[in-house]
Amino acid sequence: MSALSVVAGVPLAVASAGCFGSSGVLQYRATHQVPDRPAGQPALLTDLVRLPSWRWSIVLATAGFGFQVVALRLAPLSLIQPLLVTGVLWYVLLSARVYHRPPDRIIVTGTVLCLAGLTTFLVVADPSAGMRGHHRPAAGLVLFLVLGGMIVACLALSRVMGRKWRSLPLSLAAGICYGLTAGFVRDLSPHLTQGPLAIARQWQTYTICGLGPLGVLLNQNSYQAGWIGAPALAVITVVDPLVSIIFGTVWLGESVRGGTWPIIGESLGLIILAGGVLLLALRAPHVAGTPVPDGHNHPDRPADKSEGATHAG
Repeated sequence: MSALSVVAGVPLAVASAGCFGSSGVLQYRATHQVPDRPAGQPALLTDLVRLPSWRWSIVLATAGFGFQVVALRLAPLSLIQPLLVTGVLWYVLLSARVYHRPPDRIIVTGTVLCLAGLTTFLVVADPSAGMRGHHRPAAGLVLFLVLGGMIVACLALSRVMGRKWRSLPLSLAAGICYGLTAGFVRDLSPHLTQGPLAIARQWQTYTICGLGPLGVLLNQNSYQAGWIGAPALAVITVVDPLVSIIFGTVWLGESVRGGTWPIIGESLGLIILAGGVLLLALRAPHVAGTPVPDGHNHPDRPADKSEGATHAG
């Protein structure tokens, strides 16, 4: 990669992060302007698609994905990925501006820790590509059973946990779906130039068609369940690339950097990451219960539901 292409990739990555952050703000607001729906119920997407703001959020998310693809072609992953995960910071700053409230300091600190930990891990681990089409069936089966079980467990937890905590397992489930979707897209990539019929013959195509929409639905469920959106988006942003790396390592035979110092660096990144997630998880319920003077339930929560129906329950 030339220095010029790397320089061109940086603003595209920043633009991608801004699009994803803006899309998150619109989606969070939209999910609180429609009736509450149980986790995993497709009717939520039917409700949301009627709202212009939610449709614009999909446009922004699509633009963000396009910027991301181009940025990754111009510059290395180790440079672009840390810039992409700043979408959470964009979300925090934009939501504070939209709702005219200063962002909670502990939420911001937890978000920064998550991004710092994830960035450290990705830069040090430096995931490398494996042999395309070379699968590890036994290890892959175990991985898919474990991750599938985690999704089911998260959905079950979301049904028994209180409102203040419910968005966290839903965010985790959405992040797993997104990470698996990204992994299967990488697995399918050698067939993308072979035409529609070749793509239609691959089982990964139908897995992507199921996991992708499920991830979007659970993402919206996590926004609707939470009184603040930053922790949900932070969890999804962190889990997505980690699951994708695990998928690549276990199923596709990809590798991460080994050796004493890289392992120490990777462990440090994961410790920082865990600390950030824990801080967000412990702080979010307290912030959700903080009253504000003008009748908002929370600084990050919309003031009205004029664009859609009122809550059902």
